[in-house]
Amino acid sequence: MLTKKTVDRESQQKLYVQMYSIIKEKIENREWPVGSQILTEDELCRAYDVSKATVRMAIADLVRNGYLKKLQGKGTFVMHVMPDLGITMKTKLTEDMFGEGVSARKELLVKGIKAPPEDVKAYLKTEGDIYYILCKRVVNSEPAYLEESFIPLETIPGIEEMEVCQIPFYEMVQQQSEKKIFKVVQMIEIAEMAGDAASILKTVAGAPVLLLHRLLVAADGSPLAYTRLMGSGRKYKLQTELIQIV
Repeated sequence: MLTKKTVDRESQQKLYVQMYSIIKEKIENREWPVGSQILTEDELCRAYDVSKATVRMAIADLVRNGYLKKLQGKGTFVMHVMPDLGITMKTKLTEDMFGEGVSARKELLVKGIKAPPEDVKAYLKTEGDIYYILCKRVVNSEPAYLEESFIPLETIPGIEEMEVCQIPFYEMVQQQSEKKIFKVVQMIEIAEMAGDAASILKTVAGAPVLLLHRLLVAADGSPLAYTRLMGSGRKYKLQTELIQIV
């Protein structure tokens, strides 16, 4: 059963924004419960006398914000009653690790499309090629840590043209991906320095290394990207601040 709310063509608000509000209201009022399939695009077009482009834009935003999930060949289903508030990750990594007032820069070492290693396949749940970024952070003229990032090609279209080492990784994914980050899974461990990394960081192979893993996940459970930071073995104090955006 349809609610009485309709599209107001005299309003200054864009039609797709009005459609977004109509569908969101149905979900929040549980008129369309979690797990249920919503009307098709054609049915929504007929019910509200709007174009398919208007409906698609509204649904795309609702998918992006975690209300809906599209299943290919099956339809569009309600994911959550409450919105995906989203989070920003405020991680002043250099200062947190090495103290205030340090001189730091980030250098791009490698970027491009490649087949992911087995552990990355497991994190990203993919067998296809990914976009790989390797950057080195230099603090007070000394190499401090390496940052490896693995991004499925569909996550950020056009990533090849971006200045990937000049944009904080989390910020780049959150702003450029069609899906927003819903969850961050983080793990920290002590590992042994590998030979190639030891050479770049000017230390010895086998030395203790701080290894920080982060997996960025969308509201529908799909992995958006995976990154890992490898420190050079000195003392660290790592602080991460997560803030909800209402």
